[in-house]
Amino acid sequence: MTRVRGRFAPSPTGLMHLGNARSALLGWLHARAAGGEFHLRIEDLDAGRCKPEYVDALKRDLEWLGLDWDGPVLVQSERALLYREALGVLDAKGLTFFCTCSRADLARAASAPHEGEDGPLYPGTCRQGPTKARHPASVRFRAQGGPTSFVDLLHGPYTQDVARAVGDFVIRRADGIAAYQLAVVVDDAQSGITHVLRGDDLLSSTPRQLQLYAALEQPAPQFAHLPLLLDEHGKRMAKRDGSSTVAYFRERGLGPERLLGLMAKWSGLTDGAPITARELVPGFSLGRVSREPAVVRDSLT
Repeated sequence: MTRVRGRFAPSPTGLMHLGNARSALLGWLHARAAGGEFHLRIEDLDAGRCKPEYVDALKRDLEWLGLDWDGPVLVQSERALLYREALGVLDAKGLTFFCTCSRADLARAASAPHEGEDGPLYPGTCRQGPTKARHPASVRFRAQGGPTSFVDLLHGPYTQDVARAVGDFVIRRADGIAAYQLAVVVDDAQSGITHVLRGDDLLSSTPRQLQLYAALEQPAPQFAHLPLLLDEHGKRMAKRDGSSTVAYFRERGLGPERLLGLMAKWSGLTDGAPITARELVPGFSLGRVSREPAVVRDSLT
């Protein structure tokens, strides 16, 4: 039997908010309950927004919560050669093409999944060759038509026709940096990740990644997309809300056991009593995790 290898892969564009922390906790619990490994990867390809101080803060928050990790911390900005090699493999198979369409042209983002990457359907403008001379070109993957399906460990079967839903998608940005979809696949495959636990907001990107795994002839991990944490107004919690970060509550005297107890309650695991991460490991299973979003009230302290 393959040993479970999970991971937490935050982007250091701000302090860790409660939704990220809850995803880290559940990924850690899943790996530790199975006697497996839990790895930390820093997804810092957005150089304009990622900052070293946020990397330090992320590590400090994880350690404060008692969530340790195995092996060295992987940093995406140090792995450009691996991404170029993967692009070469895809290019040799005729699965890529240069695209000179700008974001304004397509009204879509080109890399980070948290900034509206799905966007409108790409119309195939540059499939037969770039349409703008002497213009920075991104690289797109030729999306395969027909259903791409997988069984989510929380939500069950999920199917998407990538070609119809989003079309050919960016795997290298016009600035030469690997886009999220390619980088995450290369990293998880190279690290031997067997299970990916992440937020529901990334569910629709999974079929694209499955197509890349197949094209690169790499085994895909199993996925579990976690219901999001919502604020008192029913909106998704975000990094820009400083009052929803782990650091905010730590600085106001909330202990790690109290915050862990609340995250366990929001996940349907306990009644919310203070508890350590290690105490949550026995008996943990994904089958116990709530399938519904949890509303986080402003009465944490």
